[in-house]
Amino acid sequence: MEHQDLTDSRKDPLCISQLKISSSSLDPLPQANMAEDLTKSRRHSPIKVEGSEETWGVEDDDDLTDPIFDTIEGNGHSDPTSCFDADLSEYKKKATVIVEEYFGTNDVVSVVNELKELGMAEYRYYFVKKLVSMAMDRHDKEKEMAAFLLSTLYADVIDPPEVYRGFNKLVASADDLSVDIPDAVDVLAVFVARAIVDDILPPAFLKKQMKLLPDNSKGVEVLRKAEKSYLATPLHAEVVEKRWGGTDNWTAEDVKARINDLLKEYVMSGDKKEAFRCIKGLKVPFFHHEIVKRALIMAMERRKAQVRLLDLLKETIEVGLINSTQVTKGFSRIIDSIEDLSLDIPDARRILQSFISKAASEGWLCASSLKSLSADAGEKLLENSSANVFKDKAKSIIREYFLSGDTLEVVHCLDTELNASSSQLRAIFVKYLITLAMDRKKREKEMACVLVSTLGFPPKDVRNAFSMLIESADDTALDNPVVVEDLAMFLARAVVDEVLAPRDLEEVLNQTPEAGSSVGEKVIQMAKTLLKARLSGERILRCWGGGGIETNSPGSTVKEVKEKIQILLEEYVSGGDLREASRCVKELGMPFFHHEVVKKSVVRIIEEKENEERLWKLLKVCFDSGLVTIYQMTKGFKRVDESLEDLSLDVPDAAKKFSSCVERGKLEGFLDESFASEDSQSKKQNGSSSSSG
Repeated sequence: MEHQDLTDSRKDPLCISQLKISSSSLDPLPQANMAEDLTKSRRHSPIKVEGSEETWGVEDDDDLTDPIFDTIEGNGHSDPTSCFDADLSEYKKKATVIVEEYFGTNDVVSVVNELKELGMAEYRYYFVKKLVSMAMDRHDKEKEMAAFLLSTLYADVIDPPEVYRGFNKLVASADDLSVDIPDAVDVLAVFVARAIVDDILPPAFLKKQMKLLPDNSKGVEVLRKAEKSYLATPLHAEVVEKRWGGTDNWTAEDVKARINDLLKEYVMSGDKKEAFRCIKGLKVPFFHHEIVKRALIMAMERRKAQVRLLDLLKETIEVGLINSTQVTKGFSRIIDSIEDLSLDIPDARRILQSFISKAASEGWLCASSLKSLSADAGEKLLENSSANVFKDKAKSIIREYFLSGDTLEVVHCLDTELNASSSQLRAIFVKYLITLAMDRKKREKEMACVLVSTLGFPPKDVRNAFSMLIESADDTALDNPVVVEDLAMFLARAVVDEVLAPRDLEEVLNQTPEAGSSVGEKVIQMAKTLLKARLSGERILRCWGGGGIETNSPGSTVKEVKEKIQILLEEYVSGGDLREASRCVKELGMPFFHHEVVKKSVVRIIEEKENEERLWKLLKVCFDSGLVTIYQMTKGFKRVDESLEDLSLDVPDAAKKFSSCVERGKLEGFLDESFASEDSQSKKQNGSSSSSG
């Protein structure tokens, strides 16, 4: 089995260690007998830790200051044991090499084999000490690897007393470790707490060691910190286990490789207990659908292994190792990819149908929750080859867009690839666009939003894309821990950009399969929260810098956008290029601010600057194309209404001219018939008050 999948076999009553190595098989060399006798002469009988049923074979009250106590570390041994100084020195060198290689390869099996070949079991406490002390001065990855290795070797390879003694030495040398490692106290405290959580040290270790060490020593600080900061807190076990990342440091590809290896080895050995242990060791319950998927594919490819693999899936569900949601998701993923599978396995559809029938009849799959294996009559599934070709082209188009920022080129490329009935391909394109953007910087995220807004895909296709993104969020989370937050922001941005309507949020959740519903609820709730906040439109638009296509810069300020609008209106009025003006408005990339375009256009009309009819044409084209919504149009007119007093200083009859603009706007359909300026409203109020008087 792949070494990374090994876990502490003691914790799983079902587990039978694959390695089948016990410390009793690792006999010490003949010359070590005398040292072992000296050590044993100082040991008491095994004691029971208070409050625990487990017996710990460790000395109760070793006195570290007792000259008779054999440290086996060259502290002035008498002649009978002097020959062992050379043995220990040799062991230290080899232990250091083993640890260095382990940090480089992460190969647990190699460590086990090398320790077995090395022998000298009485020196294994030093391996514990060396492993931890070397990890302390490295990254979190190595610290987690060290903790994992100790848990794996405990009892099977290294006797409990040697583990206890190794930590005894570490705590006693905390003062020396602090000289080279500034945060040695905290790091060693975590190692001690982790050892207790992993059940390789008894809780009584803390109190016993405190009695043996001077009150002002670093060792006492380590023990107190382990007890108060890590073991006394709520949910301390989970906190300690995740302190250095745990399996969170694995990528999706790492986990998939481990799953593949464990299934291959299970097919060869048939050892279910070992397979269960390895599945538990992955510690990714949200990714168990990958086990289901890969087991089913392997069963399709290897007919002789079908019974064994299906039996494994059945038992993992019966013992609660894999839940029904993950099983359903695993089968659903196979159904989604059945066209691809059929290229390599011609009768894949028939085989999968037989698997579904068998699983349903045995009670470990709810077949009614699965999609139909037959293609929908109304919406034929895409041809496999063409879908795969499009996926590759889509990735290429998106990557080029991130480099060039040329939206028109993307539109042109998609026009040649898609047709009116390519709904599924459009959803795939949006999914890939957002997926690739999430793995990049703010610039690319902003560019992705601008492109989605520019493409003008039907809301249904965008909804489908977000449903697919939410469904795969658990997998994406392995590489992107903040995937929920990112998706919520993209979804909120789509609403602000008016690509989706607010009511589409619930529709996205309804379209998401049950397997992704919990993640979907989080995404939708977070998106709604973002949209409800004060000034949410502007905040969401500027969360990744704003500035539309010009995302090479951190984003344009409001003042800069106003200047751009002023310039584009002046150029349009003088040149009359309506298409270019519309493009410039779109490329502002700030649809929430399009009311400024309306305001400045109406103000220019009131000021009777040249070619006012051109401005009316621009407003009409922007409105008819959806570039400026009725909300933005109304807001623009209201802002002009609010500034009439200032305008009247330069244009005395500004109010009268504005009323004419309002009437024109209503005729063009820009404004609702109920729209009225503040001036007309005040006149109505005055009229009603005078008539009542």
